[in-house]
Amino acid sequence: MGDILQTFGLAWPKFISQVVIVLIVYFILSKYAFGPVLAMLEARRARIAEGEENLKKIESQLEKAEEKVQSMLDEANADAERLITEARESAEAVRGQKTQEAINEAQQIIEKAREASKLEHQSTMNELKRDFGHLVIEATSKVTGKVLDDGDQKRINEETAGQVAL
Repeated sequence: MGDILQTFGLAWPKFISQVVIVLIVYFILSKYAFGPVLAMLEARRARIAEGEENLKKIESQLEKAEEKVQSMLDEANADAERLITEARESAEAVRGQKTQEAINEAQQIIEKAREASKLEHQSTMNELKRDFGHLVIEATSKVTGKVLDDGDQKRINEETAGQVAL
């Protein structure tokens, strides 16, 4: 084995010194280079994991918000449909009420017109009787050649009105 070591040029003092130097360099690098780099990589890994966790939370909150918005829209649509239905029913009720009021007003106008017609008829009949009575009195006075006094005129008017009752 000694020949093999010399063939490859292995000298124990140099080998030990190189092992010590490698160990010193390793400890220095691990303390000042690998440690901070590994800590930085660990911090990045933690931030990425935290970001992914926050992304999942945000996605779940977004889904909940969308569900809430959808439920609010559904509720608003239901309220709008209810209001439209109520408005239609109210309009129908008002239309029916206004129609009934118009019918009642038309009936009242017709009734008033009938009463006015009756009163006009009655007034015309009274005027006709009075005029007829005057004509009878004039004709009687011309036929008899006598001037009739108030009593005679009243009696002839009453008899004529009684016989003319239309």
